[in-house]
Amino acid sequence: MENLLILTNCPDEAVANAIALAVVEEGLAACVNLLPRVQSIYRWQGVVESASEVPLLIKASAANYPALEQRIAELHPYELPEIIALPITRGLPAYLNWLAEKPVQ
Repeated sequence: MENLLILTNCPDEAVANAIALAVVEEGLAACVNLLPRVQSIYRWQGVVESASEVPLLIKASAANYPALEQRIAELHPYELPEIIALPITRGLPAYLNWLAEKPVQ
């Protein structure tokens, strides 16, 4: 059983809430944390940009990742959204088992 922590940044709270709610309701993620706004500085199309964004920490089973990635991309307004998946290598066993459970529909 492999679990992942998926990171993405959203332009505002409305988009962040919509993505979080959709992926949990659809059973693609067990839990999503919406963090306070952060300032992101990045290079886009050759220009250094700065934007205020709302980060999401999405916890999910690796088995759900392909559908989860596709759903985030569908709901995300950015042309190229940040979607990064990191393996969760350690954690409270009961919590990790909960992440891997199939949701009751």
